[in-house]
Amino acid sequence: MSLKSVLLAAVAAVSLAGAATAEGAKIMVHDQYARVSAKMSTSGAAFMEIMNMGTEDDQLIDARSDIAKRVELHTHMESGDGVMKMVHVEEGFAIPAEGSHMLQRGGDHVMFMGLNQSLEHGDMVPVTLVFKNAGEISIEIPVDLERKPGQGGHMKHSN
Repeated sequence: MSLKSVLLAAVAAVSLAGAATAEGAKIMVHDQYARVSAKMSTSGAAFMEIMNMGTEDDQLIDARSDIAKRVELHTHMESGDGVMKMVHVEEGFAIPAEGSHMLQRGGDHVMFMGLNQSLEHGDMVPVTLVFKNAGEISIEIPVDLERKPGQGGHMKHSN
């Protein structure tokens, strides 16, 4: 068994709350968090690792939430003049079989536009991720306004 397989199995054992299975594909979401750039922002974003424990590729094709008027899959691209800008990725993001795809700051992410309420540290945001093969998976995303870019899940969860 490869190190990657062992790690994925370990994450699967620990993260069953974020797991879902449909038609032979097993999608898991790990280390999810949402944030806004400023307290009065009208937009926000969510980041996470999406793992495909199945043997077939899948595709994240949409995301939905009542937290905002519009929810889209976005990435950052250079506009040709050296300026980075966010763009809607209509085709979504590929999630390779037995692999993962990171939604992270400065890259691919879920974008909330026209927030219906402010996002406070510790709030939970309900989001439905829509996959081409696995279907719909509902998750709760904690708002973490303290996390710095590149930091892993340091948010404490109490039972």
